[in-house]
Amino acid sequence: MSSSTASERSRGGRTSATRDALIRATAQVMLEEGYAAATSRRVAAKAGVKPALVHYYFPTMDDLFLAVLRDGAETNLARQRQALADDEPLHALWRLNSTHGAKLFMEFMALANHRKEIRSEIAAYAERFGDVEESAVTLAMRAHGVDMEAFPPVVMSMIVTSLARIVLLERGLGITRGHAEAEAFIKHYVERFELPSS
Repeated sequence: MSSSTASERSRGGRTSATRDALIRATAQVMLEEGYAAATSRRVAAKAGVKPALVHYYFPTMDDLFLAVLRDGAETNLARQRQALADDEPLHALWRLNSTHGAKLFMEFMALANHRKEIRSEIAAYAERFGDVEESAVTLAMRAHGVDMEAFPPVVMSMIVTSLARIVLLERGLGITRGHAEAEAFIKHYVERFELPSS
């Protein structure tokens, strides 16, 4: 085998169905059981492959976690772009932040407490997500003549995003206190400040 082929394999070539299956399996394990359960053996079992194949494609578990993070983040960035093209972008962004993709992101935030490389990757993606959401909120608030000094769009965006994720996280733990009221508040907020139809 040539060194370039070995190098490509160790980086996890993007064309392998097995590699993709391992990424999907890892995400599933993280969602269902938490990041600590995502061992090479558990991931291999979920993907239906031999454990040795995990390290064939991903020399370390950090390599695998980063691949899962990047795959999920790029998917969510694409969904975010679709949300902004929606007739009701604020509603769409709320729904996006209330999905399993957001739950997986929170699992990665917990993992990042123990892995520096994951932390820096999350920070880079969070900036990209935040910039786009802040832009959408800014446009909506400007269209409604909101005082953006009194209600900074970056803060309003953070409130909506954080609230969606907290509700999702707590619901997974069986906590529902205040959820109906919070969702009613956000529904009122997004309906009031939604971008006008063109």
